[in-house]
Amino acid sequence: MRLRRIHSCIMVLTGLSLAGLLGGCSQLEGYTNDSLYPTDISSVCLNMFDNRTFWRNIEYDLTDALSKRIESQTPYKIISLQDQADTLMSGQIIQIDQSVSIRDRDTGSALEKEIQLQAVVNWKNLKTGELLLDNKRVTASASYSSNLGQGQGYASALAANRLAARIVELME
Repeated sequence: MRLRRIHSCIMVLTGLSLAGLLGGCSQLEGYTNDSLYPTDISSVCLNMFDNRTFWRNIEYDLTDALSKRIESQTPYKIISLQDQADTLMSGQIIQIDQSVSIRDRDTGSALEKEIQLQAVVNWKNLKTGELLLDNKRVTASASYSSNLGQGQGYASALAANRLAARIVELME
Protein backbone atom coordinates (compact mmCIF):
# COMPACT_ATOMS: atom_id res chain seq x y z
CA MET A 1 0.00 0.00 0.00
CA ARG A 2 2.73 2.40 0.93
CA LEU A 3 4.71 1.46 -2.19
CA ARG A 4 1.65 2.19 -4.34
CA ARG A 5 1.30 5.68 -2.75
CA ILE A 6 4.97 6.49 -3.37
CA HIS A 7 4.64 5.32 -6.97
CA SER A 8 1.55 7.47 -7.57
CA CYS A 9 3.26 10.53 -5.99
CA ILE A 10 6.25 10.04 -8.28
CA MET A 11 3.96 9.79 -11.32
CA VAL A 12 2.11 13.00 -10.34
CA LEU A 13 5.38 14.88 -9.74
CA THR A 14 6.82 13.62 -13.03
CA GLY A 15 3.67 14.71 -14.87
CA LEU A 16 3.74 18.17 -13.27
CA SER A 17 7.44 18.59 -14.03
CA LEU A 18 6.95 17.55 -17.63
CA ALA A 19 3.98 19.91 -18.02
CA GLY A 20 6.05 22.74 -16.55
CA LEU A 21 8.92 22.05 -18.89
CA LEU A 22 6.72 21.87 -21.95
CA GLY A 23 4.86 24.99 -20.90
CA GLY A 24 8.17 26.82 -20.55
CA CYS A 25 9.36 25.65 -23.95
CA SER A 26 6.33 27.07 -25.69
CA GLN A 27 7.49 30.58 -24.76
CA LEU A 28 10.94 30.19 -26.33
CA GLU A 29 11.39 31.59 -29.83
CA GLY A 30 14.26 29.36 -30.89
CA TYR A 31 16.16 29.73 -34.14
CA THR A 32 14.70 31.07 -37.34
CA ASN A 33 15.67 31.38 -40.98
CA ASP A 34 13.76 34.63 -41.40
CA SER A 35 15.61 37.61 -42.81
CA LEU A 36 17.11 40.08 -40.35
CA TYR A 37 16.25 42.91 -42.72
CA PRO A 38 12.80 44.50 -43.06
CA THR A 39 10.90 42.41 -45.61
CA ASP A 40 8.56 45.14 -46.85
CA ILE A 41 11.49 46.94 -48.50
CA SER A 42 13.14 45.97 -51.77
CA SER A 43 15.09 49.06 -52.85
CA VAL A 44 17.21 51.90 -51.47
CA CYS A 45 17.97 55.26 -53.04
CA LEU A 46 21.40 56.17 -51.70
CA ASN A 47 22.21 59.87 -51.72
CA MET A 48 25.82 61.01 -51.81
CA PHE A 49 26.96 61.59 -48.24
CA ASP A 50 27.73 65.21 -47.35
CA ASN A 51 31.22 65.97 -46.15
CA ARG A 52 31.27 68.49 -43.28
CA THR A 53 35.04 68.20 -42.83
CA PHE A 54 38.04 69.70 -44.59
CA TRP A 55 39.12 66.33 -45.99
CA ARG A 56 38.20 66.09 -49.64
CA ASN A 57 36.72 63.16 -51.57
CA ILE A 58 36.15 60.89 -48.56
CA GLU A 59 32.40 61.17 -49.24
CA TYR A 60 32.92 59.41 -52.58
CA ASP A 61 34.77 56.53 -50.92
CA LEU A 62 32.07 56.12 -48.27
CA THR A 63 29.11 56.32 -50.66
CA ASP A 64 30.74 53.89 -53.10
CA ALA A 65 31.62 51.40 -50.36
CA LEU A 66 28.12 51.65 -48.88
CA SER A 67 26.48 51.11 -52.26
CA LYS A 68 28.55 47.99 -52.90
CA ARG A 69 27.88 46.58 -49.43
CA ILE A 70 24.12 47.16 -49.63
CA GLU A 71 23.99 45.37 -52.99
CA SER A 72 26.15 42.44 -51.87
CA GLN A 73 25.12 41.91 -48.25
CA THR A 74 21.43 42.85 -48.09
CA PRO A 75 18.37 41.81 -50.09
CA TYR A 76 18.01 45.40 -51.33
CA LYS A 77 18.80 46.93 -54.70
CA ILE A 78 20.26 50.41 -55.13
CA ILE A 79 18.03 52.65 -57.24
CA SER A 80 19.16 56.06 -58.45
CA LEU A 81 15.70 57.66 -58.69
CA GLN A 82 14.13 58.53 -55.35
CA ASP A 83 10.54 58.36 -56.63
CA GLN A 84 11.04 54.71 -57.67
CA ALA A 85 12.74 53.55 -54.44
CA ASP A 86 11.11 52.18 -51.28
CA THR A 87 13.58 53.90 -48.96
CA LEU A 88 16.05 56.78 -48.94
CA MET A 89 19.41 56.72 -47.20
CA SER A 90 21.47 59.85 -46.62
CA GLY A 91 24.06 61.10 -44.21
CA GLN A 92 26.91 63.40 -43.35
CA ILE A 93 30.53 62.78 -42.52
CA ILE A 94 30.80 64.99 -39.47
CA GLN A 95 34.30 64.38 -38.15
CA ILE A 96 37.63 62.95 -39.23
CA ASP A 97 40.42 62.66 -36.69
CA GLN A 98 43.99 61.60 -37.19
CA SER A 99 46.22 60.53 -34.32
CA VAL A 100 49.55 58.87 -33.75
CA SER A 101 49.21 55.31 -32.46
CA ILE A 102 52.85 54.30 -32.14
CA ARG A 103 55.96 56.49 -31.89
CA ASP A 104 59.58 55.51 -32.36
CA ARG A 105 61.14 55.26 -28.90
CA ASP A 106 64.40 56.91 -29.93
CA THR A 107 63.32 59.65 -32.35
CA GLY A 108 59.72 60.28 -31.35
CA SER A 109 58.58 60.11 -34.98
CA ALA A 110 55.28 58.45 -35.84
CA LEU A 111 55.54 54.78 -36.80
CA GLU A 112 51.80 54.19 -37.04
CA LYS A 113 48.88 56.59 -37.35
CA GLU A 114 45.14 56.12 -37.12
CA ILE A 115 42.28 57.81 -38.94
CA GLN A 116 38.83 57.82 -37.36
CA LEU A 117 35.69 58.68 -39.33
CA GLN A 118 32.38 59.64 -37.77
CA ALA A 119 29.14 59.97 -39.71
CA VAL A 120 25.45 60.55 -39.06
CA VAL A 121 23.09 58.32 -41.03
CA ASN A 122 19.39 58.66 -41.88
CA TRP A 123 17.28 55.95 -43.51
CA LYS A 124 13.67 56.71 -44.31
CA ASN A 125 10.88 54.45 -45.55
CA LEU A 126 9.35 56.49 -48.39
CA LYS A 127 6.10 54.48 -48.35
CA THR A 128 5.24 55.08 -44.70
CA GLY A 129 7.40 58.09 -43.78
CA GLU A 130 8.94 56.10 -40.91
CA LEU A 131 12.57 56.85 -40.02
CA LEU A 132 14.35 53.51 -39.86
CA LEU A 133 17.61 55.20 -38.81
CA ASP A 134 17.30 58.68 -37.36
CA ASN A 135 20.56 60.65 -37.08
CA LYS A 136 22.41 57.52 -35.98
CA ARG A 137 26.10 58.19 -35.23
CA VAL A 138 28.49 55.63 -36.65
CA THR A 139 32.26 55.50 -36.15
CA ALA A 140 35.06 53.49 -37.76
CA SER A 141 38.83 53.72 -37.86
CA ALA A 142 41.86 52.39 -39.70
CA SER A 143 45.59 52.41 -38.99
CA TYR A 144 48.41 52.98 -41.45
CA SER A 145 52.17 53.14 -41.49
CA SER A 146 54.27 55.03 -44.00
CA ASN A 147 57.10 52.57 -43.20
CA LEU A 148 54.95 49.86 -44.80
CA GLY A 149 54.21 52.02 -47.84
CA GLN A 150 50.70 52.86 -46.66
CA GLY A 151 49.48 56.41 -46.94
CA GLN A 152 46.71 58.56 -45.62
CA GLY A 153 44.56 57.79 -48.68
CA TYR A 154 44.83 54.07 -48.00
CA ALA A 155 43.71 54.48 -44.40
CA SER A 156 40.82 56.83 -45.18
CA ALA A 157 39.49 54.44 -47.85
CA LEU A 158 39.80 51.52 -45.42
CA ALA A 159 38.04 53.48 -42.67
CA ALA A 160 35.26 54.43 -45.13
CA ASN A 161 34.81 50.76 -46.01
CA ARG A 162 34.60 49.81 -42.33
CA LEU A 163 32.11 52.62 -41.75
CA ALA A 164 29.99 51.29 -44.62
CA ALA A 165 30.05 47.82 -43.02
CA ARG A 166 28.79 49.28 -39.73
CA ILE A 167 25.99 51.16 -41.49
CA VAL A 168 24.86 47.94 -43.22
CA GLU A 169 24.84 46.21 -39.81
CA LEU A 170 22.48 48.92 -38.55
CA MET A 171 20.09 48.15 -41.41
CA GLU A 172 19.29 44.74 -39.87
